[in-house]
Amino acid sequence: MAFHDVSLDTLYATVQGSEKGLSTEEAQRRLLRDGRNELKVVKGSSPLTILLSQFNDFLIWILFGAAIISGAIGEWIDAAVIAVILVLNALLGFFQEYRAEKAIEKLSLLTSPKAMVLRDGQATEIAAAEVVVGDVLLLSEGTKICADARLIEAYSLAAIESSLTGESTPVEKKIGIVSASAQIADRNNMVFTGTSLTRGRARAVVVSTGMHTELGKIAGLISETPRMETPLKISLARFGRTLGGIVLAICGLVLALGLLRGNEPMVMLLAAISLAVAAVPEGLPAVVTITLSLGVQRMASRNALIRHLPAVETLGSTTVICSDKTGTLTHDQMTVVSVYVDDTVLSVSGEGYDAHGTFSGKSKDLGLLLTIGTLCNNASLNMQDGRVKILGDPTEAALLISAKKGGLDREVLEKNQTRTNEYPFSSERKMMSTIHGSKRNSSIYTKGAVDNVLAHCNRIVVKGKVHRLDKTTIKRILKQNDLFASQALRVLAFAYGPGSSQEKDLIFVGLQAMIDPPRQEAVLAIKKCQDAGIKVVMITGDHALTAQAIASQMGIGNRVMTGQDLEKNNLSEIVEDIDIYARVNPEHKLRIVEALQHKGHVVAMTGDGVNDAPALKKADIGVAMGITGTDVTKEASVMVLADDNFASLVAAVEEGRNIFDNICKFVEYLLSSNMAEVLVVVLSILVGLPLPLVAVMILWMNLLTDGLPAVALGLNPGEPDTMSLSPRKRGHSVLTSHAWMRMGAVAGLISIGTLGAFGYALYGSSHAGQIDYARSIAFCTLVLFELWNVVNYRSIHSIFRSGIRGNPYLWAAIGTSLALQLLVVYVLSGFFDTVRLGVLDWAWILAVSSSVFLIVEIAKNLGMWSARTRRALWIRLPHQP
Repeated sequence: MAFHDVSLDTLYATVQGSEKGLSTEEAQRRLLRDGRNELKVVKGSSPLTILLSQFNDFLIWILFGAAIISGAIGEWIDAAVIAVILVLNALLGFFQEYRAEKAIEKLSLLTSPKAMVLRDGQATEIAAAEVVVGDVLLLSEGTKICADARLIEAYSLAAIESSLTGESTPVEKKIGIVSASAQIADRNNMVFTGTSLTRGRARAVVVSTGMHTELGKIAGLISETPRMETPLKISLARFGRTLGGIVLAICGLVLALGLLRGNEPMVMLLAAISLAVAAVPEGLPAVVTITLSLGVQRMASRNALIRHLPAVETLGSTTVICSDKTGTLTHDQMTVVSVYVDDTVLSVSGEGYDAHGTFSGKSKDLGLLLTIGTLCNNASLNMQDGRVKILGDPTEAALLISAKKGGLDREVLEKNQTRTNEYPFSSERKMMSTIHGSKRNSSIYTKGAVDNVLAHCNRIVVKGKVHRLDKTTIKRILKQNDLFASQALRVLAFAYGPGSSQEKDLIFVGLQAMIDPPRQEAVLAIKKCQDAGIKVVMITGDHALTAQAIASQMGIGNRVMTGQDLEKNNLSEIVEDIDIYARVNPEHKLRIVEALQHKGHVVAMTGDGVNDAPALKKADIGVAMGITGTDVTKEASVMVLADDNFASLVAAVEEGRNIFDNICKFVEYLLSSNMAEVLVVVLSILVGLPLPLVAVMILWMNLLTDGLPAVALGLNPGEPDTMSLSPRKRGHSVLTSHAWMRMGAVAGLISIGTLGAFGYALYGSSHAGQIDYARSIAFCTLVLFELWNVVNYRSIHSIFRSGIRGNPYLWAAIGTSLALQLLVVYVLSGFFDTVRLGVLDWAWILAVSSSVFLIVEIAKNLGMWSARTRRALWIRLPHQP
C-alpha cells in the first residue's frame, strides 16, 4: 500500500498507531510478528560450484573423453598431458571468478545502527533493527533514516536522496498529502531508508521496515535479477558445440573407414584419438582465460577494475551505454557557475568543490554578494582522504566554494562579524537570515528564493550605491532569474540590512546560480562513443528540464521521457529513440535495460547510487563508480571505475574491442593450424599413407604452437581503426564466414605442404623407407608452418604496413617455440620417436613452411585477406562511374 496519498487519520488506522507512538509491549509483539528491520542476505555461489562450472564446456568434455580412453589403452603420457591442460585452465578461471556476491549484505551498511523513537510516550534510543511499523521516529539534522516513514511534523526539513532517487539536490520535505501517481522522488511527505537529513527536524510514522522499504525492494530486485551471459561466452559456447560435433563426426568417420579398409582396430582407435586431440584446440579455454586476465591488468592500469573476467570482452561489444547523470556524467557537487551583481552577469570557472577558479570579470559589489553567501550559511567543508567532504546542504557548500574563488576567508569574516541570531530556512518562508555584530550595531544577511527575497527588499545596491527598487528593476532581476532557470540552474537571491536585525526593508545585492556541472572529460568521452557507433543514454532522478540542460551540454541529445511517461507507453517500441530518462525509479531503469536488450543491444549501465544496483546487475555490463559509488553498487557491478571518470569507461571499451579482435585472431590461428593437423591425418588415411604423426607429436604441437604464440597474439596492440567501426551485434560469431574461408585455405596449404614433405622424405629422399625420418620431417614442417602462420594473424594488414614492432611477446614466443622444437628433435627424440635432422633438411623445411607466410602476404596486399581490409581498400580507391 502507498502511504503518501492518504490522510493522517487513514494512516494511523492502517498502521494501527498514533502520533504518540507505541508501547514497549506492542512494539515487541510487532517485532515478533513482522521480523527485524533488516535486509535479507542471499548467499552467493559456493567455491565448489564455481570450480565445477569451469568444466561445463562441450570441448572440455571431449578432451576428458580422450584422456580417459588414452589412459584405458595405456597411453598414459597423452592422458596426463590432456589432464594437466584441463586442470590448469579450470584453476585459472576459478581464481579469477572466486568473488562471492555480497550486494545484499552491503545494503545493510546503509541503514542506521540506532534510532530515536517514541516508546511509552518517551523519547527512546533503540537499535534500528528493532524499529517496527507504527513507531514514531524523532528526526534531526544529520539523521540517517532507518525505515520508510510518513511525516507528521516537519520544520525546515530537507533530505539528500541521491543514492535512492538519483536527484542531485536536497529535497524539501513537508507534511500533507501527495498525489497518488507521484514517483518516489516527488513524495516529499515521506522519508526513506538509507537517506539522510541535511536540515531541520521532524517526526514521522514508520510505514515500512526491512525488505518492505523502498531500499528493501531494491534488494529484492538485485537478488531476483539474473546476471546476463556475456556475448563472448555465448559465442564460444555455440562455437564449442559446433566444433565438438564436427570433431566427433570426423573421428567416427575415420574410424569406420579404417576398419572397412581392414586396419587393426587398436591402431585406428589410436588414430581417432589422435584426430580428436588434433582437432580440438585444447589450449583455447586457457588462452582465452589468460588473455582476459592480461586484459584485466591493462584495464586496471587505466582505472577500470574488472570484477568478472568475461566482462573484459563484453565492453568491446557494447552498443548502448545507459549512464546515470549524478556523479557519473556530473561531479555530484553543486557548483556556482554564474553570478548576477551590479546589473552584470559574471561566469565562474572551476568544477565541484575545488576552490580553484575565477570570475570572468570584476564588480564592485561582488565581495558583498559572496560575503552574504558565506555568513548566511550553516554548511562546512572538511578534507577526508584527500577529498572535500561537506557537512550540511550541498547548495550552501557551493556558496562557500564560490566565496573562496573570490578570495574570501570564512574564518576571518566570522571573526569580524560574529553571528548573534538566526531566522532559519523553512519551506513556507523559503529564505534564511543571520544576524551579525552587537545589539547596538548589527547587520542582517539574507538568502533564499528570488521572489521571496525580493518581497522583503525596497532597495538595491549597484556599483556601491543604493537605489530605490522599482518595478522596472524587479522585472529585470526576474528576467535574469528566468534565464538562469531555463539553463536548469538553481538560483538564490541575496540581500542585507545594515544596522538592522529584521527581515524587512532589505537591500537587494544579486543572484548566484548553480548546477551540478558535467565532467569535461565525459563530454569528450561521449563524442568518442558516438564516433564508435555507441549510443549514450542519460538516466536520472532529476527533473526533465535539468536533465535536458546537462544532456545538451554533453552532446547526448534532447529526446526526453519521464518515469510517468514511461509507465504509459510501450517502451519496447520507442526505447531506441529516447536520449534522456528523467524522474525515474529503480524498476524503470530495469525496464529500460530489458527493453534495449530485447532489441538486441549489448547494454552497459553506469551508476553510483543504490537505486542503480538492480539495473547494473541486469545489464550486460554494470559499471560502478569507485569513489562516489556505494558498496551495494560496486558489488552488483562487474566493473568499477576507480577514478569515477566516464573517459576511463571509453578507454575500457576500446580495450575490450582490441581483446575481442585478438581473441578472434588466435581462435582463427588455432583452428587453421588444428584443421591442418586433421587434414594431414585424414588425407594420409584416405590415400593409404602411413600416419605421418603419432599422438604424442600432435599433443606436443598443440602445446607448443597453441600455447605461447596464441597467448602472444592476445597481447597484440589494437588495430588503428578499432574505434571507428560499429559494434558487433549480440550473438555475432567469433568466426565469420570469411574467417572460415581463410582458415580452410590456410589449412589446405599447410596440409598439402606437410604431406608433400612427408611423401618426399618417405619415398624420394636418400632416407626413403625410414618412417621415423619421414615423420620427423613432417613433424618439424608442420610446426614451422604453424609458427609462420602465427605471424599472419598478428595484423589484418601486411607486415610491410603494420611493421614488425608492436608486439615483442610474439617474436619471443616464436623464438621459444622454435628452441623447444629443436630440444625435442636433438635431446628428447626418444620420447617423440624423432631422428636428428641435418642442415639441408632444415633448409628444405624452412623453404616449404614459409610458403604460407608469403602467399598470405600477397593476399593482404591485394586486399583479399579480410573484409575490413577490402572495405578500406575500396574507400581509398577512386570510384569509377
